[in-house]
Amino acid sequence: MPRLGLEHTVVDRQNYEHSLERFRAANVVLPTFAELADPQRIAAALKLRLAEVDPDTPHPLNLFRVHWFNAPDRWRDTTSPVAVEVPPEISGVRARIVLLCGDRFPMIRAHKVLAAYACLAPRIVTGQFDPTRHRAIWPSTGNYCRGGVAISRILQSHGVAVLPAGMSRERFEWLERWVADPEADIVRTVGCESNVKEIYDKCAELERDERNIVFNQFCEFGNYLAHYLCTGRAAETAFEALEGRTPGLRLRAFVSATGSAGTLGAGDYLKERHGAKIVAVEAAECPTLLYNGFGDHNIQGIGDKHVPFIHNVMNTDVVVGVQDAATDAVGLLFNLPAGRAYLAERRSATNVFLEHVRSFGLSSLCNLIAAIKTAKYYEWGPEDVIVTVATDGAEMYESERRKALETRFAGRFDEVTAGEVFGQYLRGAATDRLLELSEVDRHRIFNLGYYTWVEQQGVAIDMFNARRHQRFWGDLQSLVPRWDEMIAEFNARTGVAAGQ
Repeated sequence: MPRLGLEHTVVDRQNYEHSLERFRAANVVLPTFAELADPQRIAAALKLRLAEVDPDTPHPLNLFRVHWFNAPDRWRDTTSPVAVEVPPEISGVRARIVLLCGDRFPMIRAHKVLAAYACLAPRIVTGQFDPTRHRAIWPSTGNYCRGGVAISRILQSHGVAVLPAGMSRERFEWLERWVADPEADIVRTVGCESNVKEIYDKCAELERDERNIVFNQFCEFGNYLAHYLCTGRAAETAFEALEGRTPGLRLRAFVSATGSAGTLGAGDYLKERHGAKIVAVEAAECPTLLYNGFGDHNIQGIGDKHVPFIHNVMNTDVVVGVQDAATDAVGLLFNLPAGRAYLAERRSATNVFLEHVRSFGLSSLCNLIAAIKTAKYYEWGPEDVIVTVATDGAEMYESERRKALETRFAGRFDEVTAGEVFGQYLRGAATDRLLELSEVDRHRIFNLGYYTWVEQQGVAIDMFNARRHQRFWGDLQSLVPRWDEMIAEFNARTGVAAGQ
C-alpha cells in the first residue's frame, strides 16, 4: 500500500533524531503550513535575512519563499499574490478571468515546489524520512520532481527525479544542473505526459530498495492540504483585491487541470467560502474523466489515464477537455513576435499584459482556455470572476514551441497565422468537451480510480471508499495544525530558529 502522508505522530525516533542533527548542521528551519499560507506570519528578522538570498539558489531560507505571495522580482513578498487578469479583448468573454502566477516561486519557478515541500515536511517531523540515509524519489511529469530535487538539495539529502522521457528539454537541463549525479538521479520512463502508470511501475521497482522513499504526489494528502490552505487562500486574496477595486463581484469558479489533483484542493477551500464551482481540466486527446478514455498528448504538467487518490471527485462540478493543438498554438501566439504584434495591434493587448503572458506555460494556457469555455457555458458576465493558476512560465517550453512551429505550422507563423490561431482557439473556444457533472457522473469517475489504487497500488478498499464522503475531506483539515505544532517543536529542538 502506498504511503498516504496521514501520520501525525513520530513513528521512528531514530530517523527523527538524525534529521535534527542534519538540519542543525545545515542551518535549516522548516516553515509551517500557516506561514506559507500567510507569509505575514514569518518573523521579521528572518525576512530581513531572506532579502539577501537569491531566490534561485538552494539556500535554506528559500523554504520561506515556497508560497504564492512573492513579488514580481521574487526577492520580496507582497500582501496579494501576483495575478494576471485576462482582458475581454483577449478572452472573448465578459467574465473576469484571473490567473495566479506560479513562476514567482523560488528555485523552479513553478508552484509544484509547494507540493514537494508539503509532502516532505510531514515525513521529516514524523520520522518517516531520514535525510542522512534515505533517497527521496520524486515521481512526476516535470515540475514536481524539480521541486523535490530543489528541496532535497536544501536539506542536503539525496533526491531522484522520475519523469517521462518525452518531457521538455528545459526540464531535463534544469535537473542536470541540480541533481548530484545526472546519470543516476534522473530516471526517464517510457512515454509522454499521459504515461503515469509507467512512472508508478518504476517507483515500485525503486521502492524495493529500503533506502528509497517514494513521495507520490498523486496520493499524498500533504499535497492536497497545502493547496487547500495555501493556494486556496492565495486565490481568495487575489479575488478580494479585485473585489476591493470593483465591489459586487462574485467568485464563480476555480479552474485547474487535474495533474496530481493537489491544486484542485484550492477549489474545495473556495467552494466552502464562496460557493465557487470546481472545474477539473484534462487533455481532450486523453479524456479520462470525460469518457473513461485514453491517448497521448503534450499539455505538459497535467497527467492522466488515472484518477489521483487525492482528487475529491465527489465535490467536483465540471470537467472540461482542452486540445493540445490549442495550447501549442496559443503558446506560439503569445510568444512569437508575429503573434505578439497581432495581439497588440489588432486586439489592443497592452505591454503589461504581453509581458505577463510570459508567465503562461502549456498547462497554464490549458487552464485559461478551460476558463473561457466555462464562462461561455454559464454565460457569466462582468460581475463574475473565474480564478485559475498559471502553474509555470513559458521559459520551460522553448523547445516545445520550436517543435510545434515545425510540426503544426510548417515553420511559418505570421500575422495571418496569428489571427487564425486567435480566432480558432481563443475567440472560437466553444462549450464542446464540457460536462457538468451529475451525481451519477461523479460516482462513475470516482469508481474509475479503483483500478489504479486498489487493484494496482494495494490501497485498502475501506480507505478507498472513505473518500466518497465529504466528511473524510473535512476531517483531513485537523492534520495541518498538528503538523505545524510538530514543525515548531522540531525547529525548537534544532535550535536553528532562535539564531535566525
